[in-house]
Amino acid sequence: MMDFKARPPMGIDATGASTEGASVYELIRDDIIEGRLRANERLVVADLAERHGTSTNPIREALQLLRGEGFVIFTPNRGARVRPIDQDFVRDIYEIGVLIEPALTRWFVSSMATHEDIVELERIQSLIEENNFADQFRHSELDTAFHTIMYQRHYNRHAAELWWKHREVLRAVSRRFNFTLSRRAQVLRDHRELIDLIKAGEADKAAELVARHVEGSGRHILEQMRAANAARAS
Repeated sequence: MMDFKARPPMGIDATGASTEGASVYELIRDDIIEGRLRANERLVVADLAERHGTSTNPIREALQLLRGEGFVIFTPNRGARVRPIDQDFVRDIYEIGVLIEPALTRWFVSSMATHEDIVELERIQSLIEENNFADQFRHSELDTAFHTIMYQRHYNRHAAELWWKHREVLRAVSRRFNFTLSRRAQVLRDHRELIDLIKAGEADKAAELVARHVEGSGRHILEQMRAANAARAS
């Protein structure tokens, strides 16, 4: 399979950071998600700079980005610490998506969708089905690209940017878990039904489907987190 990398909506930088700051941001974020940096652990700029072989400025930049996404908390007189990646955090993120994505979808279907968009949605969906979750990272990239087609030209750039940032958070967290067979089947069904609704110009029905789709994804992550916590407890 050829390499594939999802890109943020047009005009939105993936992180809004410098090249070095963006690189360090991804490393620290992965350390938080994978548990190498523990919940409530203090994040000392000098220590992180030494750990990642960089100066302190990219570290400060990365911590501010992570603060904006909710991964890092700043406390007066105590500095930065790791926010626990718990079920409440994931619930808050996906519930915002349930509110934003239907509105973005409704506008796309009613005002913007072109024949070329539909062709591209079908092309990416074919790649998703061809991959069939064998490579979860590839699935994540393709799935993100699928939804980006619908949101990338929305006039409300703040809404599109918020969607992208929250999508990236959930993508990062979900990489820790496998899709259940039932969730895999549901994702494929939702995408195919969504394409049909876009072709028919059914904006409200498409928005309702996306709301269910996003909520289903969020609930799936929460279920996997609960199962992992139960396994650790036993």
